[in-house]
Amino acid sequence: MSRVAIIGSCITRDLWPIQGEPANELLYISRTSLPSLFSPAVEGFQPAEALPNGLKRHQHQAMVNDLTKTTMAQLVTWRPTHLIFDFIDERFDLLAIGAALASHSWELETSGYLSQPALAAARPIARLGGTCDRLWMEAVGEMLALIRATPLRSAPLILHESQWATHYRAAYERFRAIENVELWGGRPADLGRHNALLDRYQAAFTALAPEAARISAPAQRIADGDHRWGLSPFHYIPEYYAEIWRQLRALGV
Repeated sequence: MSRVAIIGSCITRDLWPIQGEPANELLYISRTSLPSLFSPAVEGFQPAEALPNGLKRHQHQAMVNDLTKTTMAQLVTWRPTHLIFDFIDERFDLLAIGAALASHSWELETSGYLSQPALAAARPIARLGGTCDRLWMEAVGEMLALIRATPLRSAPLILHESQWATHYRAAYERFRAIENVELWGGRPADLGRHNALLDRYQAAFTALAPEAARISAPAQRIADGDHRWGLSPFHYIPEYYAEIWRQLRALGV
């Protein structure tokens, strides 16, 4: 049986429930960023014993993992048979917290942890700025070096290439442009600039890891007005997931 690890987002994780497949042999690493994965832990951070209001268990745990930097040890221990990357979660700004970096996700904002003394002096690093670009390009090299120096090297690499959809399918097969895109909580997002960023990230990854298999479904990359998680540029129509799943099965997943 495949033991799959995903460093990515819901566009890959949702394949299992949408296709009706069991996800018990799946390690899902989300709400992080490659630079954050390779930074020190946030010194002095203390997670709450009870779930902060508004967060589910898996949302809280992903965010805590990003702050405590336990993810890479979990990944190596998991010994995946396949390692899948997608970069849709690489949309959030980063926070510099002392020597540490963290992803400024909705989960972190909602948790209330930013008011802890350990995080109170956090400084933003704009995702679409040059500093974040440099940090990410350094981190992708670190990630591939770690993979090649550990048992992870035996797992085939798969890059799930995607972009934010520009249109969504509404009722009666009508297609409409996606407007007023937000990251979360009223924070606007420039869809075109984020897609250009994904192009750069994906090109950098494949240049450094030419052995990685690449999967994509550009013809089906349309947002779904009836998606289970709501309308979003990266909540796609069912045909998208079916096509990506077909490609993964062909790679032995």
